[in-house]
Amino acid sequence: MINYENLKEIIFKLDPETAHGVVEFGAKNMDKFCPKVTSFMAEKNFVLDSRLKQEIFGVEFLNPVGLAAGFDKNMVMPKTLTSLGFGFLEFGTITPKPQNGNPKPRIFRYPNQNSIQNAMGFNNDGMDEVIKRVKKLYPFMTPLGANIGKNKTTPQDDALRDYEKLIKHFKDISDYLVINISSPNTPGLRDLQNESFIKDIFTVATQLTHKPVLLKIAPDMEIDDAKKISNIAIENGAKGLIATNTTIDYSLLDGAKNFGGLSGDVLRAKSYTLFKELAKDLFGKTTLISVGGIDSGEEAYRRIRAGASLVQVLTALIFKGPSLVKNINLELLKLLEEDGFSSISEAVGSDLK
Repeated sequence: MINYENLKEIIFKLDPETAHGVVEFGAKNMDKFCPKVTSFMAEKNFVLDSRLKQEIFGVEFLNPVGLAAGFDKNMVMPKTLTSLGFGFLEFGTITPKPQNGNPKPRIFRYPNQNSIQNAMGFNNDGMDEVIKRVKKLYPFMTPLGANIGKNKTTPQDDALRDYEKLIKHFKDISDYLVINISSPNTPGLRDLQNESFIKDIFTVATQLTHKPVLLKIAPDMEIDDAKKISNIAIENGAKGLIATNTTIDYSLLDGAKNFGGLSGDVLRAKSYTLFKELAKDLFGKTTLISVGGIDSGEEAYRRIRAGASLVQVLTALIFKGPSLVKNINLELLKLLEEDGFSSISEAVGSDLK
């Protein structure tokens, strides 16, 4: 296999969005150009061990490490991504209508801090196009999550209709859905993180589907506020919580722009702190998924012991490369053994028991 550190030097000479486009093109067409490569990659990267398996939402997860929404927005490279060893994939964020997102440049790379700042703005092909792709795949070889959001042009008063439409269309072609009202890149979106909207959206969701619908929250909320809206979501039918989205705390990164969201190493402490506090209140009540600054088995294990049944990565994949998921899972197995756990399920929330 090509040494990723050498490849990264070439990739990082490109504008970040151009680099992502190049990677996406290769991953999208891998089966067409090199049909045996994905099988080879899966054999090399996928860690199959019964100790990593869990049944969540009535679905089997072969390992707890998933890909967060934002990398494969339009569901064009699921096979190649799965061959990297992911236990589940989350696509999106998808909006009802196609949209171009915010003006470019809108992704900024900070290699010294292993961090990214993005102001994409839910750029995606729109619900109809993505549905066509997912229908050809579902049910897929690994669980799929649909991350959904409102269009930028949709007035706040009509936001519920956007989410309702998306739930109706994706409920039968995904294993779970995620209500994204925590991205900092759509004006006014985070204003929907209020008691009234949370109650309304999950009341509607439970009427539309029996599939699990989760809430993804921002890391910049006060802990008491985050606990309050999370509990309201659960009381009204949410089956899980994803913490966290990117942060707008620009003080965390020297040279940060004054727009967009930060992810990667600079998000780690903030994301973990909020997740840990939420888990103290919510563990045992709902399924918890942790994301934000996870780049190693040690960090993934810390989140799992704090209450996460699953973890997600995104920015770390850019800096650590295609062996990231394999390395995390191998390290998780080592840590489980050291602590005397016979399965990942035993470790989940062990710091709280």
